[in-house]
Amino acid sequence: MRSQSTIYAYIGTQTDSTSEGIYVYRMNPATGELEHISTTAGGINPTYLAIGPSQRYLYAANTIEGEGLISAFAIDPHTGQLTFLNQQPSGGSKPVHLIVDRTGKFVLAGNFGDGSVCVLSIEANGQLGMMTDFVQHTGSSIHPIRQFGPRVHSITLDPASRFAVAAEYGADQLRVYRLDADHGELQPGIVPRIPIEAGSGPRHFAFHPNERWAYVINELSNTLMSYDYDADEGILSLKETLSTLPSDFTDRSNCADVQVNAAGTFVYGSNRGHNSIVIYAIQPDTGELSLVGHEPTQGKAPRSFVIDPTGSYVFVAHQDTDNVVAFTVDRQTGLLQPTGHNIKVPMPVCIKMISLPQ
Repeated sequence: MRSQSTIYAYIGTQTDSTSEGIYVYRMNPATGELEHISTTAGGINPTYLAIGPSQRYLYAANTIEGEGLISAFAIDPHTGQLTFLNQQPSGGSKPVHLIVDRTGKFVLAGNFGDGSVCVLSIEANGQLGMMTDFVQHTGSSIHPIRQFGPRVHSITLDPASRFAVAAEYGADQLRVYRLDADHGELQPGIVPRIPIEAGSGPRHFAFHPNERWAYVINELSNTLMSYDYDADEGILSLKETLSTLPSDFTDRSNCADVQVNAAGTFVYGSNRGHNSIVIYAIQPDTGELSLVGHEPTQGKAPRSFVIDPTGSYVFVAHQDTDNVVAFTVDRQTGLLQPTGHNIKVPMPVCIKMISLPQ
């Protein structure tokens, strides 16, 4: 008999206002509606989340000034609910992004406050162990407030977990590392620094599932950059730079998140200000991008969004209007259509989803 699966959504938040931590929802696959299951206290500002490959453990970046923290939680395989395991320091200030390697042995985190990256070991029971590596970045760029020093906004592993790319927001560059999967150490890549036009503010990074292409979204310049990627050597080569905004939009806006669908046919980016998701089609042979359109997100400051495990829905988290809005995905065109489902969540920052067999 074929087993069924249940899809769960985990929403990380800022706890500055009424948020109580990490919110857990169950998705109705027929409608895209999210049903609240539980809320777990995750310490101060459990903002960005990452789920290990076994789908048994979840990790949260506690975005705190001074010494930041990374928190570990166990995921109940039957209910999706979270149980706190432990915390470890991130080695720097304001961790804002993290990812688990494909073996489930290490967490890599980026600290925005002081521009550093760290690697933490994961024990067999999912708890965080000792820090195995720490790298302090240097540098700055032209924005007098946002780029006066190093500011790591994300760290992303390629599909094979051989190389990690840190988006160095403060210094306008990508930092490429080779991950030593035996010792949890980061070594500079063959081309360790990829410069980006001054004032761009690289924020989030995504690899294409075919491991041939990659994308970075730039917060300050509102651009999406695509790269050719040499998966054997970990080398990125710029292909093209495109705007995330309509040509007639002149108000202020700042990019946030970037996602590629599992089929590798579309790349999406969020615009805070224009309050939209930009949609680009990916040409299957060349990887070149062509604009599909912009979908209003029905909220303010779409900081994060996620494509559900079935590829049928997109969920957009709005930090300024405390809501998450659901959209259906047209798999042929990439276009999004609101489902009418809109849930209230205080200051949502990140959404992650998993499918658990029941």
